[in-house]
Amino acid sequence: MSGSTSVAEYRGGENVAELVRSGFVESFHRGSVAVVDSSGALVKSVGDVAAPVFPRSAVKPVLAVAMLRAGWLPRSAAELAVAAASHRGEPMHVAKVKEILSGAGLGEDALQCPADFPVDPAAHRALIAAGAEARQVYMACSGKHAAMLAACGANGWDTETYRELDHPLQKLAASVVEELSGDPVTATGVDGCGVPIFAVSLTGLARAMTRLVEAPEGTHERQVADAMRAHPQLVEGTDQLDTRAMTAVPGLLVKLGAEGLHLLASPGAGAVAVKIDDGASRASMPVALRAFTEFGGLVVPEAARATVEELLSPQLWGGGRPVAHLRTLL
Repeated sequence: MSGSTSVAEYRGGENVAELVRSGFVESFHRGSVAVVDSSGALVKSVGDVAAPVFPRSAVKPVLAVAMLRAGWLPRSAAELAVAAASHRGEPMHVAKVKEILSGAGLGEDALQCPADFPVDPAAHRALIAAGAEARQVYMACSGKHAAMLAACGANGWDTETYRELDHPLQKLAASVVEELSGDPVTATGVDGCGVPIFAVSLTGLARAMTRLVEAPEGTHERQVADAMRAHPQLVEGTDQLDTRAMTAVPGLLVKLGAEGLHLLASPGAGAVAVKIDDGASRASMPVALRAFTEFGGLVVPEAARATVEELLSPQLWGGGRPVAHLRTLL
C-alpha cells in the first residue's frame, strides 16, 4: 500500500450516456465500465478499467467485511446493512446507527464523521422545524463510522484515532480491499467523511463485488451481501435508486459512491463497476444497469421490468411534465 502520486492515473472513458431534451441532445457523460463474470474475469470493458480510482462509498460493503473480520458482532442484519450504507438520515437509519454505538458502549460523541443534516428532505425539514442542529449521527456515513468504532472496541483498539491511516483497523481495511479486489492499493486519500480511501481499479471493484455475492453462506462476505439485500431501504433510503433496484430484482446487490461510482452484482451473473468522469450520479445507475443486462449475466424478471426501465432511462421534468430523459450509449 502506498500514498504515492506517481501511480498510473485514471485516463477517463468514452461517451456512455447523453441527456435528450425535447428531442435535442443537450449533454454528454463520459465514463468507464468494467463487466466481469461470476468468476471475476473481465468480459467487457469501456474506457479505462485498469488504472486505480478512488471508489468512495461504493467500497463500503468491502469495508463492512473488514469490520466483521476485526471482530465486530452486529446484533442484527439491519445493523450490518446500515454499516455498509450511504444513508439519507431518515429516522430508521439514525435509530440503527445509535444501536450500533450503544452495543459498543459508546455515545454519539465518539463519531468523527462531520456533523450534518439528513439528506432526506422530509427528515431535514422536520429537524429544522424542531430547531435541531446538525449532528454526526445524521451524516450519510455515520453507520460506517459507528461500525468502525464497534470493531475497535471488540479489539481494544484506540477509538480516538480510528480514522488514521496507520490505525490497525485501517490497515486491516486496506488489506481486505486488496484481497477481495485482487488489486494492490496503489494510492490512498481521505474520503468525504474523514476516513482513508484506497484506490483500486474498476475491474478490481467489480471482482470484489462478485466475491461478496458468490461467497458461501456463513462467510463474512456473504453476511454483508445478505444483510444489504434483506434491508435495501437501510442501504440508501426510501424510494432511492439502490433501494428500488435491490427491491425489484431478487439477489441484486447495489452500492453507489460519490463522484459517479456505481457497483452492481448478482450471484451467477457477475458484476459491473462504473465510473462517470464528470462525477455526476445521474448517469451511473442507468449505465451500470445497461452494461449488466447487455454484457453481463443479469436477467431481469418480468415483475421487475417496469422498475428497471425507469432506472435505465430516468426522466427530467420541466413545467410540470417530463421533457427530457437520459439515454445510455453502450
